[in-house]
Amino acid sequence: MLMKSIAAGLAGTALLSTVAFAQSPTVTTDKAAPAATATVTTTTASGQWRTSKMDGLKVYNEANENIGSINDLLMDKNGDIKIAVIGVGGFLGMGEHLVAVPYEKLKFVNEAVAYTGTKPAATTTTGAATGTEKTTTTTATTASSTSKWYPDHAVFNASKDELKNMPEFKYSE
Repeated sequence: MLMKSIAAGLAGTALLSTVAFAQSPTVTTDKAAPAATATVTTTTASGQWRTSKMDGLKVYNEANENIGSINDLLMDKNGDIKIAVIGVGGFLGMGEHLVAVPYEKLKFVNEAVAYTGTKPAATTTTGAATGTEKTTTTTATTASSTSKWYPDHAVFNASKDELKNMPEFKYSE
């Protein structure tokens, strides 16, 4: 029984391969080759941003407070980006409030956000056991992305609470 199945499978394979090999390619020599009508595009795009890199881009307000991140960019039929969908609040996408803001209201910045942070208390001892603690406040700058394909962050003039109070954006089905 097994031998019959194997023989039938081999016969079927041979039949199908014979049909494939019997076809010969058609060659037309009486027509002229069509003219190449390729459009010329540049191979470099300096100064352009990849929209795939804009997804998740952090958004800060004028006071350098993180107010959310870009979740999506919506464009019109001409390909012009009109709306940025910003996710506010939530944790790992859960409980996030989506709001739609006009794209032209966002300001994109290539430099990293400067923030004022506090270092841990440094203990210095002066004289005999009169330990005085000193807390220093420093202005630090985070490492900037040197990539030319996307900005470091966006700035939108609103607080996190103002964005949370905006109407929630919902995608229409």
